[in-house]
Amino acid sequence: MSTSVSSGRSSLLCAAAALGLVLAFSQQDSARAQTLEQAISRAYAANPTLNAQRANVRAIDEQVPQALSGYRPTVSVTADVGAQYTNVKRKGSGGGGQFAPTGNPATDANFQALGQTLGSLGGPNKGRTYPRSAGIQASQNVFDGFRTKNQVRSAESNILAAREDLRNTEQNVLFDVAQAYMDVLRDYAILDIRKNNVDVLKEEQRAADERFKVGEVTRTDTAQAEARVQGALTAVSQAEAQLNTSRATYRQVVGDEIGRPKAAKSIDRVLPKSLPAAINLSQAQHPAILASLHGIDAATLQIRVFEADLMPQVSLQGSLQRSWDDSLSTKGYRTTAASVVGQLTIPIYQGGAPSSRIRQAKETAGQRRLDADTARDQVRQSVVSAWGTVQGATASIKSAQAQIEANQVALNGVREEAKVGQRTTLDVLNAQQEVLVARESLINAQRDRMVGAYALLSAVGWLSAQKLSLKVAGYDPNVHYDQVRDKWGGLRTPDGR
Repeated sequence: MSTSVSSGRSSLLCAAAALGLVLAFSQQDSARAQTLEQAISRAYAANPTLNAQRANVRAIDEQVPQALSGYRPTVSVTADVGAQYTNVKRKGSGGGGQFAPTGNPATDANFQALGQTLGSLGGPNKGRTYPRSAGIQASQNVFDGFRTKNQVRSAESNILAAREDLRNTEQNVLFDVAQAYMDVLRDYAILDIRKNNVDVLKEEQRAADERFKVGEVTRTDTAQAEARVQGALTAVSQAEAQLNTSRATYRQVVGDEIGRPKAAKSIDRVLPKSLPAAINLSQAQHPAILASLHGIDAATLQIRVFEADLMPQVSLQGSLQRSWDDSLSTKGYRTTAASVVGQLTIPIYQGGAPSSRIRQAKETAGQRRLDADTARDQVRQSVVSAWGTVQGATASIKSAQAQIEANQVALNGVREEAKVGQRTTLDVLNAQQEVLVARESLINAQRDRMVGAYALLSAVGWLSAQKLSLKVAGYDPNVHYDQVRDKWGGLRTPDGR
């Protein structure tokens, strides 16, 4: 593990060159060839998973203007209209509001005096009115126990966490693209060498048939050669099926069909130089860790938001009301009322709900801290695993290259010995199989080396369009945030929807 990634750079370049030699592009495939950088650029702009996460960040941006609304006044307008019928009379009296005699002089005198009083007020005691009113009310928060302040800060922490989640999603998508691309590249190369192996084995079968005709070998030798040819044809079919699967995965991740891919370029120049450096970098800047830390901030501020329920509240209320024909006595008149009221509310007991919410928020904050510890451990494990993959694949490339050279020498020797009867056809077939296995091992090791390098870059937190120097317009989440932060109204999103 002490060997640096840079020490394997020359081996990777040699391996890439070898893979380029293995891939013999046809004219048709070359016309549709594309590079890994082009594939990553396309996915960066068009991948639905990545674009969905960007939309999620834009939605979370709206939490800040929602929180800022606590500083702003609320205004509402009310209006009503109706019909009202009024008939005032004493029980047992006649119509028209006249008081019927009771036979008691004192009582009759009192009723008569009351009737004269109503008449002097000009108020009819029977009729229809159509009351109408309109008003406007305004309320302005003066002090809310620092609720709004802490809500704004919590919303900002949520936005920062969402942006880190976006970075993490971007890393995962770009890594999936690199892996899918290298799988297609590997499968094309394996298909090529397996097809070539079929041609070689058919030639061995032809040679065995010729030698059988002259009595140099037995029928067993020709049967062994034929069996190997059929096995090689099966291997070609399996390679074609695997290639189709890899192409489908690529189509899912990138959103486009892939032709014959080109050999990928090394990214060793942007990798950390040692495992301790990679671990330290990942702990300081991996988006999963940073998102969890912002989540702790948001959860801690949410405790203070709930604590505002236990503090005094001060607000200013203003209203203006105008009404017409409220009653028979005001029929034909207009009434106007205006008020400005300062209101102080001091909570005494609210059933225990605010206290429960505060305790709940404290537990949530504790959970966020544990989530951050989990994220640190997971990131560290990913770094160590990716580093080991890179180192192991680098060693496998060197070993496979040596195996190919040695097996090719052995194959040439076995063929010469077979010509003079010192080796059997089976020996030649086995030697040819050893060469095929070594070549496939080299291709797999080269694929693992490149995928491991991208995995290491992602584990550190560096897998981004900027770090890869992609020629693509970068997505800036600050643009949308600045557009909506201080909006006081409006239903349309900044893009016009």
